[in-house]
Amino acid sequence: MPLIDEIKQTLAGYSGTWKEKRKKRYLFSVTVAERKVFLSIRRLVYTAGFRISDKKKEVIFHEMLKETGSGLLAATGFGFKTESYNTLSKARKGIIEEQSRLFGKDYTYRFDYAEIRSKVENVVTTNGYLFRYKIF
Repeated sequence: MPLIDEIKQTLAGYSGTWKEKRKKRYLFSVTVAERKVFLSIRRLVYTAGFRISDKKKEVIFHEMLKETGSGLLAATGFGFKTESYNTLSKARKGIIEEQSRLFGKDYTYRFDYAEIRSKVENVVTTNGYLFRYKIF
C-alpha cells in the first residue's frame, strides 16, 4: 500500500478533506469550529501538509490553524476576513482552545492536533521514512 494511502487511512476518523497540490504533496484540512450568525459564517480550520520524497525516504510535515469569515460583517458591511496562525519551525503541542473573540461569542472546542502529528509520524517511521517537521 502506498504511504499516502496509509496516512489517509490513519486520519480517516477526523472527517477532513484531502487535496493533492502537486505530485507527492498533500493537504489535509479539518474544520475545528464553525459559527453562523445572521448572514455570516466564520470557520477555524486546521491544515496539515505532507511532502513525500520516496527518493530521500522522508516526509516533510507542516501544520497551520486558519480562521476565515465571509458574509455580512457587523462593522464593515459585506466583506471577507482571513487570519492565520502557523506553527513556524516549532511543533505546537496540546489542545487548541482559542478565545471567544475569534467568533464574537463564547465558543469552546477541543482539538488535539498533536495527536494528528504523532499518528502521521508513527505511520511514516513504521514504513522506514524519516519524519521532518518543517514549513515549506
